[in-house]
Amino acid sequence: MSINIGGVDAAIVVAYMLAVLAFGVWLGRGRQSAARYFLGDRSLPWGALLLSIVATETSTVTFLSLPGLAAAAGGDLTFLQITIGYIVGRTGVIFVLLPLYFRGKPFTAYEVLEKRFGMTSRRLVSSLFLLTRNASDALRLFLTALVLQIVLGLDLSLSVVAIGVVTILYTFIGGAKSVIWNDCIQFIIYMLGAAAAAYIIVGNAPGGLEQILKFANDGDKLRVFDFDFSLTKPGMTFWAGLAGGAFLTAATHGTDQMMVQRYLSARNQRDASLALGISGFIVLLQFAVFLLIGVGLAALFGITDAGSAVDVKNDQLFAYFIVNYMPVGLLGITLAAVFAAAMSTLSSSLNSSAAAFVNDLYLPLKGPETADVATLRTGRIATVVFGLVQIGIALAFGMLASSESIVANVLKISGFAAGPVLGLYFLGVFAPRVQQRAALAGFVVGVGVLSCIAYMTSLHWAWYALFGALFTMAAGSIAHLPERDNVEK
Repeated sequence: MSINIGGVDAAIVVAYMLAVLAFGVWLGRGRQSAARYFLGDRSLPWGALLLSIVATETSTVTFLSLPGLAAAAGGDLTFLQITIGYIVGRTGVIFVLLPLYFRGKPFTAYEVLEKRFGMTSRRLVSSLFLLTRNASDALRLFLTALVLQIVLGLDLSLSVVAIGVVTILYTFIGGAKSVIWNDCIQFIIYMLGAAAAAYIIVGNAPGGLEQILKFANDGDKLRVFDFDFSLTKPGMTFWAGLAGGAFLTAATHGTDQMMVQRYLSARNQRDASLALGISGFIVLLQFAVFLLIGVGLAALFGITDAGSAVDVKNDQLFAYFIVNYMPVGLLGITLAAVFAAAMSTLSSSLNSSAAAFVNDLYLPLKGPETADVATLRTGRIATVVFGLVQIGIALAFGMLASSESIVANVLKISGFAAGPVLGLYFLGVFAPRVQQRAALAGFVVGVGVLSCIAYMTSLHWAWYALFGALFTMAAGSIAHLPERDNVEK
């Protein structure tokens, strides 16, 4: 699929990117401080944090690929089951982990680990966050640049640099405040793009909405629940969605600095709880919209077990529809929505990476007496450095012929590392006698065992976080036994 869009739509895309940059510069006006740069002075309203949480976890891959799950032959709405686990997991984070983050005034999620276990735990997990976050988000930058290359006809390297530089600039200037308020705008943009696409699908489908519903019912595409107990079934099941999704969201939203940074930017724990709790229901509605768009696409293009009217891969079907069916002007807005989904994630990645580096690695070495001006300067430098690292990794992906397999491996690594980190936090909360050495031993075992499971079995990815957390907790508890015996002797 390769097209060059018209001048009007191209101008809309470029204007959107420049507007995002200008908005970020405007938000960054005035005197900055480290607290303002990393956490927006801990004064941001819960509504803004709510939209920022949802926008940050919605990448270009989500926006473009999720409709393909429902559109595929045999596809349906069962992926929606994972959002049940998302809601359960966020509720657990509110009651178990959020109180830890509001004891004192920490800047990162990993300061909690230092208080419970020691500095080594804090540095290890923060370093792991920096490695996996920047590798996986470099991939997202690469995939978004591919879209820009296709629709504007730009060189891939230029596309990577253009998106990366715009994101670096508004994050560098405005900090957390710019990132979070831009996320709100970007959420509105990409949801308007999705709504416009749904309207046009209904308008173009023969027989309109009535025929789409008939097609969906005949093909069982509106099925939501699958109560199969299999751990290896390729599709989503209720149990994988409930248990696996709960542990997955507890890991991503309870221990990942990119999300925890939003809670720490709230005025108080109540506001953070509201933003996190409601976000699960917003994600459920958002996923429902994307999946129903996929059902409409299946009806529009006649996708059945016998084939399809178009020769396009399922995860590219929505992109195909956008560039071939959207009218002038609306096409530009919808493409801007694609970049909005990407830039919300990338900007959050840069700001949270800078916060983790400065507060978990730099300041502990420099000492608490480090001036605020020096801390702010280091944070801004770190923002640029991490942005350049992501651009560099994305460019490297583009030069490797086997980039698709590398991409899959990077996503696996970043995905299954979250479970053992969650297990480390659970050891800190539920096993008060376990000390740092045993906890870190459990963490290493958890990562090792889960690595073997991921690459040697067909366990569905939704279970990774649950198994990683459980193996880490079990291994940490067992490693604690010799420590206890030594103490008793």
